[in-house]
Amino acid sequence: MAEKATPMLDELEKGPWPSFVTQIKEMAEEKEECKQLLHLLERSYEEKIGHWKHGGIVGVMGYGGGVIGRYNDLQEEYPAIAHFHTLRVNMPSGWFYTSEALRTICDIWDKHGSGLTNMHGSTGDIILLGTKTDELEPCFAALTEKGFDLGGSGSDLRTPSCCCGPARCEWACYDTLHITDHLTQHFQDELHRPAFPYKFKFKFAGCPNDCVASIARADMSFIGTWRDEIQVNQEEARIYAENGMNIERDVCGNCPTKCIEWDGSEISIDDSNCVKCMHCINAMPKALKPGKDRGATILLGAKAPIVDGALLSSVLVPFMKLEPPYEELKDLIERIWDFWGEHGKNRERCGELMQRV
Repeated sequence: MAEKATPMLDELEKGPWPSFVTQIKEMAEEKEECKQLLHLLERSYEEKIGHWKHGGIVGVMGYGGGVIGRYNDLQEEYPAIAHFHTLRVNMPSGWFYTSEALRTICDIWDKHGSGLTNMHGSTGDIILLGTKTDELEPCFAALTEKGFDLGGSGSDLRTPSCCCGPARCEWACYDTLHITDHLTQHFQDELHRPAFPYKFKFKFAGCPNDCVASIARADMSFIGTWRDEIQVNQEEARIYAENGMNIERDVCGNCPTKCIEWDGSEISIDDSNCVKCMHCINAMPKALKPGKDRGATILLGAKAPIVDGALLSSVLVPFMKLEPPYEELKDLIERIWDFWGEHGKNRERCGELMQRV
């Protein structure tokens, strides 16, 4: 396809931020499909019409999920992107990679697809953007040979994701990395073979800061917490005060339940009224840290606004110890799925079922 001007896309390269347009243009020097993708996108901006059809029965042998079918509706004009399927690749817990692993992914995708990636999708997967139907099986074979697997798509368990947890964060109240890997391995059938009324997401946050926004995005949220007293180092608190921190104003004054006090030399906390908001711990991390009796609060029912409005998840289990082999948790999950599977309508998320029933 001959070079064409893309004035509207060019506008998206202006300003201080990195641009996806620049990235596609770089790949367009090597890949015809990326060149045609640019031209089709420019045309969509001009016509104010999207030219992509989503879905279709396309995938890899034995799996019902992991591949999102995409086709354009101008296939004779843009033959290189007549098919432009997306693969979701299950990411490692906490998104930790070696350089070798990233190069392996990129080499496979350069060979079998457009070379365009999205690190990472909203679920958390490695997103490989754009390949032909004939390349799906060879790409999948190459990925599995190197130890990668596809993630979830469709009405199944979506790829579980978590924060970096105890690997890099001292506030983690349970091992987010281990439980994410364990449940991913345990629920392989639910992940790869859609059998639910609609999608179902796990997200694991190690502490109430909820750095993966599980309370807003996961059908089942796991937020680390503790049920004993916040650990206090009075000497470190005095050092904060000596160094200029106004503890009374900036810490006590911002406590939502006013359960923390500072008398000028010591902190006192009414832990029975603490709602684990993390503000005081975030403000004075050397003086305060979560208690020692740690686990997680389990919440249910969040989703983005598709059919009905957005929902935040609601507390189901105030506290549960999350320790291998997680039998109590797996039993709870399966009973929730049984009820949802029996009573949920087609394309009804768990939170919507809760509202309706």
